[in-house]
Amino acid sequence: MATFEVSGLEAGYGRARVLFGISLQAGAGEVVALLGRNGAGKSTTLKAIIRLVRSSAGEVRLDAERIDGLETHDIARLGVAYVPEERRIFSDLTVAENIAVGRQSPRPGAPEWTAERLHALFPALAPMARRRAGTLSGGEQQMLCIARGLAGNPRVILLDEPSEGLAPLIVEQVAQAILGMKQAGVAVLLAEQSRAFSRRVADRSYTLEKGRIADGQ
Repeated sequence: MATFEVSGLEAGYGRARVLFGISLQAGAGEVVALLGRNGAGKSTTLKAIIRLVRSSAGEVRLDAERIDGLETHDIARLGVAYVPEERRIFSDLTVAENIAVGRQSPRPGAPEWTAERLHALFPALAPMARRRAGTLSGGEQQMLCIARGLAGNPRVILLDEPSEGLAPLIVEQVAQAILGMKQAGVAVLLAEQSRAFSRRVADRSYTLEKGRIADGQ
């Protein structure tokens, strides 16, 4: 059974409908990519799943239980983490404090991400624990955002454009981290424009065009 399943999801902004019947699934220890150009609906799909954008139809299930009627913070407490494209860090807090903000108790059916385990996944962050997050580079901030999401010990993590705008070396480090999540048993759903990055990390992909699934493999 899929750890995470979306069926018939429809959503938009005001009267503008953006998503038309999106259906997808991701199993534990599987990386699934949402591919498409800007404006295809990738980010809106992730936001609708986490209820930052309200859906008008469809269902979202975590381990067969519906979560689409819950509030964003309740979905997070159940084990769904969301890492936005905007890299929303707390600039005045240290790296360690940013990670602590995302900390939740271990939960059954999900790997536990201790500080040591996060540092193993993101070695570059370990010596920066006491640095203020606002002094980090864009790539370091991206790694911090993902680490903060994992600190909640999620069963599912939603990554919005994790490779966007990063130097090739950082892109490779992010790819390795995603593969590490997969190995640990996390279900990863990522929105990506880069097909090369998707091929590097994803087990399967769905292509979105104008808010619809055009292709899935």
